[in-house]
Amino acid sequence: MRRVVVTGLGPVSSVGTGVEPFGASVRAGRSGVSPISSFDASGFPHRNAGEVKGFAPAELLERLDPAEWGRSSLFAAAAARLAVADAGLEPGELARAGAGSVLGTTSGESQIIERLTEQEVEHGWENQDAGLYGRIPASRLAYAVNRELSLTGEAMTLATACSAGNYAIGYAYDLVRLGDADIMLAGGADSVLRWAHAGFHRLGAVAEDVSSPFDRDRSGIITAEGGAVLVLETLESARARGAHVYAEVLGYGLNCDADHMVSPNPAGIAECMRRAHANAGVKPEDVDYVCAHGTGTPANDLAEATALLEVFGPHAPPISSVKSMLGHTMGASSAFGAIASLIGMRDGFLPPTINFTHHDPALGGIDPVPNEARPADLNVVQNNGFAFGGNNAITVFGRVS
Repeated sequence: MRRVVVTGLGPVSSVGTGVEPFGASVRAGRSGVSPISSFDASGFPHRNAGEVKGFAPAELLERLDPAEWGRSSLFAAAAARLAVADAGLEPGELARAGAGSVLGTTSGESQIIERLTEQEVEHGWENQDAGLYGRIPASRLAYAVNRELSLTGEAMTLATACSAGNYAIGYAYDLVRLGDADIMLAGGADSVLRWAHAGFHRLGAVAEDVSSPFDRDRSGIITAEGGAVLVLETLESARARGAHVYAEVLGYGLNCDADHMVSPNPAGIAECMRRAHANAGVKPEDVDYVCAHGTGTPANDLAEATALLEVFGPHAPPISSVKSMLGHTMGASSAFGAIASLIGMRDGFLPPTINFTHHDPALGGIDPVPNEARPADLNVVQNNGFAFGGNNAITVFGRVS
């Protein structure tokens, strides 16, 4: 089995685009939450989101025509372009390696469906823009990445909702580890959408102003968007070309407890942690930091903290949520968690959970790294991703010595 490492990161987010701007914002605890501008949110009582303001795909992309692609696909392609540049890879190297892409998503290009629906309501179906129909398939997210970078390997989109980024990383890891690919791009992308905002609002899961994961008075998520992509390749090839290595992908764990559509199951989450540790060849005491799923809803944070203490015991490592800064980027969220964790490993800090005011005694004394980043020497990090339906996915990364 080949060792697999991460050599490139590509974040396109509400707090920054590119490794250094994104990393600086996460370390400083900056918020990317602002009033929604991508649709008319005046009918909603809660009107904030983590939108990527000023996203200009034409400035980031070289091959795709932005007019022919949906917003989520453009996030994916832009993040992939940034990740490849960060990895120091040239198009010829990607072609020779037969590189491909795996992208996770929750909503795909649902924004296109919303536009078509608006056209039908306003002008009738016969006056819809027929060209929009070709942009609907969620599979176009990975296709956009391959098209932008002239990749000839697999192009896979995984729709496992809010854990999809970790599913994508695990899938790509296996392809490289087993020799089915030498380089793979993995991550996720999603857009802020009216229907998603409405759906989470109807569930009573949208916070009024900001998300406050693990806080006693937490009240819900902030919907958000963006693209997050990692470059995975063999340790041998990374060393041969003198690439910077962020970390080794040690392994991952997946399960689906299928207990409830929207209520997380602590036992299922705990089992997923154990599977991830076993697959990665680590023990709980080896883990220095856990990047939480940390949505900020009462149910999710309680379930995650309960599972953490069940697996790690009373000496659980620090656990923080970058969703407190970015908002909940749905299918991209665990890929963003991976990127934040690896930047923290590189630069020696724990990402904070901002908007934190009161410790919740029901969470058993976990350490959420409240409000300010903390210096830390990170050797092994665990990145959590959970989704509706009980789709749990956890990735584990380790420092390469």
